[in-house]
Amino acid sequence: MTRSLLAASAAILLATISVNAQTTAPATSDQPAADQGAADQGSDQAASEDDKQAPIPFEGGQLTITQPEQDGEKVLAYDGKQLASNYDVFFDKIVKIGDVNVALVDVGDGGNQCGPAKVIVWKKDGEIETTTVEQDECGAPPAAVSDSAIYFVPYLLPGDTKPALQWSPTEGLTTSGNLTYTPEPGTDWKDVDPSKYDNIIDAFHNEAVYKAGQALLGNDMPDMATSLLVGGGTEKTASGAFYATGCVPHDCGGNDGFMAVDPAKQKVYFARRGDNGEPQAWPPVKDWPADIKKAYEDAQGN
Repeated sequence: MTRSLLAASAAILLATISVNAQTTAPATSDQPAADQGAADQGSDQAASEDDKQAPIPFEGGQLTITQPEQDGEKVLAYDGKQLASNYDVFFDKIVKIGDVNVALVDVGDGGNQCGPAKVIVWKKDGEIETTTVEQDECGAPPAAVSDSAIYFVPYLLPGDTKPALQWSPTEGLTTSGNLTYTPEPGTDWKDVDPSKYDNIIDAFHNEAVYKAGQALLGNDMPDMATSLLVGGGTEKTASGAFYATGCVPHDCGGNDGFMAVDPAKQKVYFARRGDNGEPQAWPPVKDWPADIKKAYEDAQGN
């Protein structure tokens, strides 16, 4: 019981620290992940052969990261036995969980606004074992290491509820509990300050904005937020409302979003072009103020 409580406490603490970072999305490349990863690898090889990662001594053998083919995937192996492969493979560190040495390796597509999966490598009964932690299509949550376990706190977008995971050599990968995105309690429209937002999604940290968005979007809130992930700062209309566009990682041009916030009128506006190509808007665009409607149309190239 004590260990479970400690695990849950650690997960909750880490979630509190990481929520801001998880919903801050700096501008990134629109190039598809596979192409981006391959391009990165080609440029790396052209730059210098010294960029190759040296073998890592581990449990009486060696972990190696190689790239058998130019512009191809990198391969993680232990004494020649392949463990994982992808365009981006990077050794993270070796940690000790209990009395077991554990290697952590980042493996992912590379490219657009998506972190890597975390490959956990350890030795059990003389054999190398691996577990891959990848909570969704956009990589694994950050890993936090304690003496007895590794904790993975999920990336939370507005409207999200996701499990916090933990791993140990004895228990394997288990769920510590569920975490839910929560805005900053007590914040109101007067507290909205777009100058502090790296991405317009950060506005959801404000409780008033969050509640207004939730009332319009309901269960569509996480998908709407995802459509804004790849984006930058905000722009202002003449009336003082601010807005921004964005897109879904790896699908810019195919799954794009628009969000506007008018603190003076205490209103929010959303539009999203999803996979079917048909735009959706909350409320309907015909009900939007003229300046916000124009900003949206300009952003769409209309």
